[in-house]
Amino acid sequence: MSETTTDHETIRNWASKHGGKPAAVARTHDQGDVGIIRIMFPKSKQSEHEGLQEISWDEFFEEFDTRGLALVYDDDSLFSKIISRESAQNKKS
Repeated sequence: MSETTTDHETIRNWASKHGGKPAAVARTHDQGDVGIIRIMFPKSKQSEHEGLQEISWDEFFEEFDTRGLALVYDDDSLFSKIISRESAQNKKS
């Protein structure tokens, strides 16, 4: 069953548990703009990470908060999806 969170420590712990790292879509990432953020799983054969560039957790969470995002995730798998906090609120209703 999936859960939704905006808590940085929860996200970092979940990602770490599954070998995840903070990333940006390479074609959208440059020095002045982090771009589109993702969590990549470099050791997972099913993870498509060729087009991603690893970034720091600080960069990830700054963009995460600036854009008002939330993470939907399954604690027992690699499933995750970054959504707007507004969508997360609507999901709870």
